Amino acid sequence: MTAEYPSSKRRSFIKQAAAVSITSLIPEAIRVGAWAAGSDKPEKSEVKIGFIPLTDCASVVMASVMEFDKKYGIKIVPSKEASWPGVRDKLVNGELDAAHVLYGLIYGLQLGVAGPKKDMAILMNLNHNGQAITLSSKLNAKGVKDGATLAQLIAKERGEYTFAQTFPTGTHAMWLYYWLAAHGVNPFTDVKTISVPPPQMVANMRVGNMDGYCVGEPWNNRAIVDKIGFTAETTQAIWKDHPEKVLGCQADFVAKYPNTARAMTAAIIDAGRWIDASLSNRRKTAEVVADKSYVNTDMEVILARMLGRYENGLGKTWDDKDAMKFYNDGLVSFPFLSDGMWFLTQHRRWGLLKTDPDYLAVAKQVNRLDIYRDAAAATKTAVPKDVMRSAKFIDGVLWDGKDPKKYAAGFKIRAA
Repeated sequence: MTAEYPSSKRRSFIKQAAAVSITSLIPEAIRVGAWAAGSDKPEKSEVKIGFIPLTDCASVVMASVMEFDKKYGIKIVPSKEASWPGVRDKLVNGELDAAHVLYGLIYGLQLGVAGPKKDMAILMNLNHNGQAITLSSKLNAKGVKDGATLAQLIAKERGEYTFAQTFPTGTHAMWLYYWLAAHGVNPFTDVKTISVPPPQMVANMRVGNMDGYCVGEPWNNRAIVDKIGFTAETTQAIWKDHPEKVLGCQADFVAKYPNTARAMTAAIIDAGRWIDASLSNRRKTAEVVADKSYVNTDMEVILARMLGRYENGLGKTWDDKDAMKFYNDGLVSFPFLSDGMWFLTQHRRWGLLKTDPDYLAVAKQVNRLDIYRDAAAATKTAVPKDVMRSAKFIDGVLWDGKDPKKYAAGFKIRAA
């Protein structure tokens, strides 16, 4: 487990952060000067944070645009990236200080199954929920409406069915594989799976390169608006309040710049809280991230699902109270150890890991609870008492983190 920072240093950080939180009472110049003074001064005044054009980059973007970062003595510079492999490479070679990044990509790097083995850190979770599985209109024309009817078609009409995810060890791959397997479809033997960058999903489906995909918003709703696909399942229906993107960086970055890591985390926690505070804030967020500098799509396509107003493209509409969340009283941002362990169990299930790791030890090393707790204190965000949580999945299987080796080996459909 990564060593904790001295309690005196943490107390100093928390005390100083509490002082600057009364923003309306202290002039800007004095506030920034006070924060930047003393042993808690961020070692870097500017941090470059990579992001992929997805709705869930919102808290990183809004931390910069709304200047939540200024309160903590840093400037966040969002850097638009083209693909998850590109984000991975820039994190590893130091071109990015941190990134809005797939949970499973960070763990894949930690264990050397997603690229060069590198000690990594997760500072916070950025969002829960808000992804989906989109199937093509061509499948719907053959009677497919959901996972069950898809499985029936695959069993009845043998052929090559292709489904896309965004990165081999990433969240979307795990949601897609889990969903297919829950309906009796082996994602490696019954169908073909490929990796496609999120912003390219719609274009690839339009030209027939795949029958379905799992990706973050707005690229599921975009397929419906463009009339080329429909939503077969939301990821919150697979696992309610599932972890998704994280604020990830190299472990070396945290060791070298601990104050900067805390400040960066605190600013983004504040931004997530602001987004979740009201529907008008969500609307403002959708307006900002729709810009070509960020997601580059129509604001309405982003806004609908940010507000929980869903339609599946087949005539069904509903209000989803489990739509994308950025704060939820601090439950979103807390990096539960069991969340990281779950991704490892799926990497093991699908043969990405050839042996069982020490699940808990890896999670303790990667998920930097020490940094998070200090940042949470600075933002007056409550921290859950338990570092583990449980959830029941779409197939009725319970995950509680108590016996990850048994859990990973217990699925009927898994890699040989």
